[in-house]
Amino acid sequence: MSDHAQREAADIRAEWLGHLLSTAPADRPAAEAAISELYRLIGLDPPRFHWAVSPLAALETVPPGARPSQTADRLGDWPLPARLRRLISETSVGLDARIVQGYRPLDQMLRQQVRAPITTSTRSTLRMALRTVHERAEPGTFWYEAQCVSWSAHYDAVRRTSGVIFTPEQNRLLDLWATPTRSCGWWWPREDVCVVSERPVEVHAEVWGDEGQVRLHRPDGPALRYADGWDVHAWHGTRVPPWVVDDPSIDRITGEPNVEVRRCAIENIGWGDYIDRAGLRLVATAPDPGNPGSELHLYDLREQTRVLLAVNGSTERDGHRRRYGLTVPDAFTDPVAAAGWTYGLSADQYSRLVRRT
Repeated sequence: MSDHAQREAADIRAEWLGHLLSTAPADRPAAEAAISELYRLIGLDPPRFHWAVSPLAALETVPPGARPSQTADRLGDWPLPARLRRLISETSVGLDARIVQGYRPLDQMLRQQVRAPITTSTRSTLRMALRTVHERAEPGTFWYEAQCVSWSAHYDAVRRTSGVIFTPEQNRLLDLWATPTRSCGWWWPREDVCVVSERPVEVHAEVWGDEGQVRLHRPDGPALRYADGWDVHAWHGTRVPPWVVDDPSIDRITGEPNVEVRRCAIENIGWGDYIDRAGLRLVATAPDPGNPGSELHLYDLREQTRVLLAVNGSTERDGHRRRYGLTVPDAFTDPVAAAGWTYGLSADQYSRLVRRT
């Protein structure tokens, strides 16, 4: 692909990521008009609309007139999400059929540089946050995936960067489906009423992937917040309890059963400070053969567990090399053998690595 096509793809990806992370007030008339037309396309009259200030409020509310069987925890049984998803699936088949052989390489590039990064970003931001209040919704996961910005972004990129011409009907559906993405938050379609969430009022994210992927992260407060006060704390894309960000302590880390939450809290404190404050006993040190110029440190962590402190082989975006800890079985007394174990290698195999990345 040409450099120009690559730049166009990056610009379109950034544009759609902007829609994903938008904190602008919802454009209610635009969202309602588009959703009403989607109802008509599956043979239904436009619904009444019930607006909620956050996904939490939306999922805890059964709007007046809604059928009792259509509660949030039975989303997978609702008929409308499945019908709308089927409409989108059928449209995808038709759109792909328009992308004739000569445009396949461009289409593959757009899938890799626009669609895939936006899918990952959605799961690491708003979709991750939604799981904090709707773990029970896994039977309806398909509906949240259908609302992912990546579908609209991909085909929008195709029609903007190639000679592919979609039919007027296909363009109309693309625009209808994209409008809620550009205009509001998540939405839940029942037969007679559609519940729609406002957007968050704060989103804090970081770029972390080679293709511009973003994930929730904030070191000094909630990474996502809605107007009703519902919020989500996240550390480099991992959802965490507020204390991990606001008040990490050795006692809380020691008592935390979730290894990922512990890791995030320790990273917030800093591995060096954590080791000093927790009084961990140094077992051994050794030069890191996979990362010349750096040392491996092996510490006792807790019963049957040790922690290997290492330095990342590649630099972060700010130019620094991150120190990080990896838990290993307490049978290890050699830091090099412990490092090799984390890669599925023996100590001898790890020692022969040219450079770890």
